Order: sequence, then C-alpha cells, then structure tokens
Amino acid sequence: MSPSIDMLQRFSDAWNAHDLDQLMSFMADDCIFHAVSGPDMLGRTFRGAEDVRAGFVAAWKTFPDAAWLDPVHCVCGNRGFTESTFVGTRQDGSRVHARMVDIFTFTGDLILVKNAFRKERVVAG
Repeated sequence: MSPSIDMLQRFSDAWNAHDLDQLMSFMADDCIFHAVSGPDMLGRTFRGAEDVRAGFVAAWKTFPDAAWLDPVHCVCGNRGFTESTFVGTRQDGSRVHARMVDIFTFTGDLILVKNAFRKERVVAG
C-alpha cells in the first residue's frame, strides 16, 4: 500500500475527532513531528512515537476545541501535504482562525515526518 489522498483525509478526520490512537496508527515508529511553534527553527520537534504522541496531546491541551476544516490533500511519491483552515480557542480565550499546511514525508504507507506551518493570525472573540 502507498500513501493516498484517502489516507490523508482519514488522518485529518482523526485529528478532528481528537482520536489519538487512530492518529498514531498513521505514524511510523521513528516518526517526527515539527509543531507550528516552539524554540527551534522548525517550531518544537518531537521524535519517536511516544514523543510525537505527547506532541499531539499538547496541541489539544493548547486548543481544546481545535478543528481543521476544508482540507485539500496532495500526494506525490513519498511526499504530500494537507492545506486546511485551523480554528481553535486557547486557554486564555483568544481564538485562532488561520490557513495552515502540513507537509508530510512518508515511509511505505506511514507518515515519517509531519511538519506543520500556520499563518499567525489571532481573531477577536
């Protein structure tokens, strides 16, 4: 099996369902997740399945109502991307509503690298 648009849609659906086990079923054991923010050039980097799992949980702790809407997926060989609209409310009540892109590197039919980029836009109320 190889990566597909259907696979990326199911991955997006798992994000919106906040289904951690389903999300991790798409990730390789030696996966890497570059979050949208953090101390590193690529945001914060999580390495390995357990660390990536913790990174995914952190995203929902930051934005308990997080949703990724209107996804557009593309797969080309061992690379792919999903462009979507991210919406969520931080603990302090500030809302984010912005376009974002996840860039993927695949190994076989699993995600090896998920590199997230989001426009910096906070909206009132």
